[in-house]
Amino acid sequence: MSDRVDEYIASLFARDDDVLAALREAADREGLPPIAISAVTGRLLQILLYAIRAEHVLEVGTLGGYSGIWMARALPASGRLVTIENDERHAEFARGYFARAGLDRRIELRIGRALDVLPAFDGERFDAIFLDADKEPLPTYFDWALRLLRPGGLLIADNALWGGRVLDPETADEGTRGVREFNRRVATDARVRGTIIPVGDGLAVAVVS
Repeated sequence: MSDRVDEYIASLFARDDDVLAALREAADREGLPPIAISAVTGRLLQILLYAIRAEHVLEVGTLGGYSGIWMARALPASGRLVTIENDERHAEFARGYFARAGLDRRIELRIGRALDVLPAFDGERFDAIFLDADKEPLPTYFDWALRLLRPGGLLIADNALWGGRVLDPETADEGTRGVREFNRRVATDARVRGTIIPVGDGLAVAVVS
């Protein structure tokens, strides 16, 4: 998506409010990785959650809490977002902005490596799962998502185009292989119906059968 198109869509549907703007500025100032989703992607996440009337959402990869705020705002007052972050400094930063946004009671943040934390949710059912963390374990995240999502639930993953690296057959690092295999499963696994939406760096979206 061109910058002009992105800016046009954001100006209509996805303006950062004071909390989100302050979060972005503080994240830059404190040296958090500049890999948060765009506002346009945040609004798309909201629309997807509204569409399925989501109440119970899991996020893998909190970072500074930007995507978490977008999603938690799409949930009803009784809803809950559980978000997993491996870096304690990022988690502490996110907690501050969850509180500043008035969402700290709606968001539960768990610290740890996602593959270590996910088994704790075995037996729960989520309406949607958003993957935006390390790419090498994406195929394993796919397996966990299908275990934890209800029928009709949404599996969503950012960076499905991986900066174009998935298009280059000469690129074969572990992260790229993980994204390619995840995309292949979204396309071919009979338990889901999915596609990639070319917004930002590509948003994979799949509905569980």
